[in-house]
Amino acid sequence: MSLLSALLDLIFPAKCPFCGRVLDRPGICDTCRGELPWTEGADALRRGPGGFLCAAPLWYQGLAREGLHRFKFRGMSSAAAPLGELIAGCAAEHFSGAFDTVTWVPVSPRRLRQRGYDQARLLAESACRLWETKPLPLLRKTVHNPAQSGLKEAAARRANVLGVYEAVDPERISGHRILLVDDICTTGATLAECARVLREAGAADVVCAAAALTPLERDSGKKA
Repeated sequence: MSLLSALLDLIFPAKCPFCGRVLDRPGICDTCRGELPWTEGADALRRGPGGFLCAAPLWYQGLAREGLHRFKFRGMSSAAAPLGELIAGCAAEHFSGAFDTVTWVPVSPRRLRQRGYDQARLLAESACRLWETKPLPLLRKTVHNPAQSGLKEAAARRANVLGVYEAVDPERISGHRILLVDDICTTGATLAECARVLREAGAADVVCAAAALTPLERDSGKKA
C-alpha cells in the first residue's frame, strides 16, 4: 500500500454502507449481512412493464433503504463498491450467459451537477470490475423530469419517464444482449422505458439488475 493510500484510508476510512460502521476494508459489516432484507429465489426477480425481467439482491426496506439513501442522497459514493458487488452476484445467478454488454440508467446533466455523481453508473462500474470489463454509455437522459420517488401511482411514473431517454451510438447496441443497471426498481417504469429505447435501437435483448426491489403489496407479508 502506498503512503498516499494509507493516508487516504486514515482520513476517509471504509464504512459499512448500511450502518456507517468503520471497517478495515470496503464491504458490508457482518451484523448488517445478517440483518439485511435479502430477496430469495424467484422473489429476486420481478417482471416489469413490457415484459422485462429485473433481478435484485435486496428488498428496498429497513437497512437496505437506509443504505441506499446514504448512497443516493447523502453523498456516500463509496457505497457503490459493495452494492455493485451484490448486483454482480445477483445478475450472475439469474442471468448468467444472458448478456454480453452492460450499461446503466443515466441521470440528467442537472442531476449529475447537483449530486456530483451518477449512482447507477457507479454501480455498473463496480459490478463490471468483478467481470473484468467496463460498462458502456448507451443511453442519454435528455429531459430533467421530476424525480420518480415523488410519484406514487404507476401510471404517473410511466408518463414521467416517457421520451426522456435516447440511445447513444446504436452501433454498439445493435445485436447485443444488454444488462441494464439501476439502483432501485419500484414499479419498473424507468427500466421499462430504457429497455424500450435500447430495443428500438436494435438490442437483441435487455435484462435488468438493481440493488433493491420495492416490495409490492402481495410481497409485503413475506418479509419482516
